[in-house]
Amino acid sequence: MNSPPLNDLTERAREIFRLVVEGYLDSGSPVGSKALAGEGRVNLSPASIRNVLADLEARGLLSAPHTSAGRMPTDTGLRLFVDAMMQVAEPTREERDAIEQRLGEPGPIERALEETSALLSDLSGAAGMVMVPTREPRLVQVSLTALDTHRVLAVLVGEDGQIENRIIALPAEALGTSLEQASNYLTARSAGRTLAEAASAVEEEIASGKSALDEASSDLVRRGLATWSEDAAKRPVMIVRGQANLLDEAALGDIERVRSLLDDLESKQSVASLLERARRAEAMRIFIGSENRLFSLSGSSVIASPYRDRDGRVVGVLGVIGPTRLNYARVVPMVDFTARSLGKRIG
Repeated sequence: MNSPPLNDLTERAREIFRLVVEGYLDSGSPVGSKALAGEGRVNLSPASIRNVLADLEARGLLSAPHTSAGRMPTDTGLRLFVDAMMQVAEPTREERDAIEQRLGEPGPIERALEETSALLSDLSGAAGMVMVPTREPRLVQVSLTALDTHRVLAVLVGEDGQIENRIIALPAEALGTSLEQASNYLTARSAGRTLAEAASAVEEEIASGKSALDEASSDLVRRGLATWSEDAAKRPVMIVRGQANLLDEAALGDIERVRSLLDDLESKQSVASLLERARRAEAMRIFIGSENRLFSLSGSSVIASPYRDRDGRVVGVLGVIGPTRLNYARVVPMVDFTARSLGKRIG
């Protein structure tokens, strides 16, 4: 969704636009010209303010949900505000201490993840979400063992002692494949690497013709790595807390939107796929309303940030989901600080 450049607006239009957005985010209600003039923050008559509001509406930045009921920002307007005008309010020392204390309590990492989701909900007044870290241990060994003429058992051993296995279906032309050769090749290329790193290195070597594997062995190696990668991609686990926060007075006036949002949260796989976009980008992402097809009906916003382990690797994503009138200026830095705090806790 492309918003017009900020410098396309006059200084007066920018100030009125900012006041409308901040007023809407604070109250959840449209802001009218009389309110702007009456508060004395705009030195213009209500008629002049209405002209500016009409221009902002024509530009697609504001909308009037009801006649004479004031204006509220569109998703495009919110995007412009968030990207170009918002002044974030950094967490206070007390808030930072509270976050670090709650996440620093001893116990299993699962408890810290649950605590993080609840913490995000408390801080934002919306629903908090945390994707459980994807386990990507560095590998020690890969072995392939024939089960029968059509199936091979692949076993991966990680440096942390984790052992996982998968069954790989073999095509008829792979019956003569040397499993020992393929196993040795995989172990040599994957030792000390994560699965993703090993898959990238193997694919590059096979594509360049430097693998010294015959065609059948190359196919088996690719099938094995693809099976593991695909399986890992299908297993995102997400913790959601604070759904009840979405049922505030403003939301009850639009119960269909809330029902749609709760349905979205119930379908965690879809929401997890959205959060993966923040994980792949390795940076904070803000999804506003209809910018994302998943939330086009519920009119919701998501603020998501990846969190990292001690080596700086992205291991998961956390965030907040709620109506588009989230307090972005406060929630964005809060999500960012919580992500950094959780990363320290994971180590």
